[in-house]
Amino acid sequence: MTKTFAELGFPGRLIAVEGLDGSGKSTQIYLFKRWLELQGLKVFFSEWNSSDLVKSATSKGKKRELLSPTTFSLIHATDFADRYERQLVPLMRAGYLVLCDRYIYTAFARDTVRGCPPEWVRGIYNFAALPDLTFFFKADLEVSLNRILDGRPQLKYFEAGMDLRLSNDPYESFRIFQGRILEQYLAMSTEFNFLVMDANQPIEAQQSVVRELIASKIDLSAFSTETSHAVLSATGRSSKPVPTTH
Repeated sequence: MTKTFAELGFPGRLIAVEGLDGSGKSTQIYLFKRWLELQGLKVFFSEWNSSDLVKSATSKGKKRELLSPTTFSLIHATDFADRYERQLVPLMRAGYLVLCDRYIYTAFARDTVRGCPPEWVRGIYNFAALPDLTFFFKADLEVSLNRILDGRPQLKYFEAGMDLRLSNDPYESFRIFQGRILEQYLAMSTEFNFLVMDANQPIEAQQSVVRELIASKIDLSAFSTETSHAVLSATGRSSKPVPTTH
């Protein structure tokens, strides 16, 4: 699918963040999530690999280092499809601002680097609409590595791409693996109109730019809880919150 949620006529808007592990994207999405919530807007957050349906299986497979590139790809696609059907689409129909820490582009980049055919990977996700805004946080590899290691002693097996046998040294493997993922992201950035952010900049500076871009590209007043309550009252419909599955 090549259309955004807005182009498909959904009242909600979906904002995604992408970037290498350690790029700081999760910090940025948390900050603008709080910013949107403090304005009284209808906001929902979803992150990659978080479906209750499959995350325990994913965790077991990772711990035992059993996942092949194809298995890795399919299990993440199952996770995404479950969240897409049960969370994202219902909330987009209900007029929410949905924030996603990683979207289908993570699979496009990672699975391709792991050796899955690009056309095959994209075909798995062809049911999904595109985000209305996608921020790509571009950080230097050394910056990403230092951020990951800050607070924990070592890299995780799959995080460092150790399953690809790129190097016996986890840190060198990380640099090679993440470097290849970065190349994939940069190739996609024009195709999918990523808003490329300099993730080497201070957190506050990045957040300021992100907020300006969101406010300039999305009519945030349309997502006010007060506005939705007024509309529901006028139509005589219930103003109970939409049930979601976490």
